[in-house]
Amino acid sequence: MPSAEGTLDWKPLADHPELVAPPVAAAAHLVPGARVAEIDPDLADTAAFCAAYDVAVEASANCVVVAGRRGEESVLAAVIVLATDKADVNKTVRKELGMRKMSFASQAETEAATGMLQGGITPVGLPDDWPILVDEAVVAAGPVVIGGGARGAKLLVDGAALASLPGARVLPLTL
Repeated sequence: MPSAEGTLDWKPLADHPELVAPPVAAAAHLVPGARVAEIDPDLADTAAFCAAYDVAVEASANCVVVAGRRGEESVLAAVIVLATDKADVNKTVRKELGMRKMSFASQAETEAATGMLQGGITPVGLPDDWPILVDEAVVAAGPVVIGGGARGAKLLVDGAALASLPGARVLPLTL
């Protein structure tokens, strides 16, 4: 039966910073109960990951980086929703950030700005001045699996812990 833990060997993140991207390791203190598991990097995408490791898709959360513009003003932000949901980037996220245009940030822009690899982006370890928009369903979900900043690692954290990250705002974000 799929669960949040699946068949993975979870270890305390604080004891295994070598498994995650450097910005994630540096921010481990922000999610003291977080655990980390090493995975096959080729299985980092949600559907393949959940199937291979018997993780419930409803216990998986995706973090995407969006780019917004309004005139000369621009912003990068993280958006976290459950893997079963789709974020309303063009209306809800755009309005929350006060931007005129929103898009998903490119892979190169995301990796340069975060120090993390696409397929492993996580809100843990993002720059402190970034808005982190967390869907209310993620906060209510209990333990969720998110990226570890690298394609070869996943984090298991309580969804509510993501609401306490610097710059985090909790709101209904899904379509």
